[in-house]
Amino acid sequence: MDQTHASLNRKAALASIVVATMLVGMKLWAVLSTGSTAMLGSLADTTLDLIASLATLLGVWVAAQPADHNHRFGHGKAEALAAMFQVVLISISAVGLAFRAVEQLLGGGQVAEPESGVIVSIIALAATFALLAYQRHVIRQTNSLAISTDNVHYKSDLFLNVAVIAALLLDTYAGIRGADAVFAFGIALWLGWGAWGASQEAIEQLMDHEWPIEKRERFLQLAAQHPELKGLHDLRTRTSGNRDFVQFHVWVDGRMTVTQAHRVMDEIEAKLMAAFPGVEILIHPDPEGLVDEGTMGAENLLAPGAEGASPAIAAQGAPRP
Repeated sequence: MDQTHASLNRKAALASIVVATMLVGMKLWAVLSTGSTAMLGSLADTTLDLIASLATLLGVWVAAQPADHNHRFGHGKAEALAAMFQVVLISISAVGLAFRAVEQLLGGGQVAEPESGVIVSIIALAATFALLAYQRHVIRQTNSLAISTDNVHYKSDLFLNVAVIAALLLDTYAGIRGADAVFAFGIALWLGWGAWGASQEAIEQLMDHEWPIEKRERFLQLAAQHPELKGLHDLRTRTSGNRDFVQFHVWVDGRMTVTQAHRVMDEIEAKLMAAFPGVEILIHPDPEGLVDEGTMGAENLLAPGAEGASPAIAAQGAPRP
């Protein structure tokens, strides 16, 4: 991982920790002052934000470590593991808050001193806006999965704080009893939905999911521009942290020398790496038309009718027998 990107990720994680620590103290005071279940949910969420941000800091630190003898592909998946840890915490928070909301709704609890909760929630909104803006800046620079997941649940905090303000005002000033508990239950559902969404990309990275079709097609279109490339097959792609990995076989003229084939591989690799910075590419050359026995995906991805191939790719033609 680029050290500049690693430094930005660490700073973003530290910023999350500072903001979460401040908000935990303020929301704890507000819960004790108001007795609000919605505010309790907000406190629980922020406490888990703090724990999750600590996990994010650890994750981006480990992911930034260079490849070593036992981890030849680097440590990028530490970010996905940190993201999954956050998902587990958010899910636990959602379940606990839902039970507490139902308990209050059935017990008929009432909110006291709502002003404290409203003030704290407004301050929390301002601090969260500032943090989200900084996180978006870092994500644009580094494409960090851990910071992106952190950003998802801090983004949900905006709605959570607005919901807390609405719950306190409705319960106390509008006289709608149970509004606090209903909003708290809604917050629990929101947290659960957010956890589900945040888990998907992390799971895809841990399971070495292929790149999106659009990204693979752009990759193939660029590779197809080399005039000495006769075909491409066995394309395999994956992402680990903010690093992309791709390997594939190419068909070249079987009469080429090793040196000539190596030159073609270098030219293809240089062009692809210029368009996909940081990607690690492994190319295996085959004589034109050769298909290894038992090889998966040996069809020419540059041939007409290949799955997902655009007209530019299809125009390259299939290898001759």
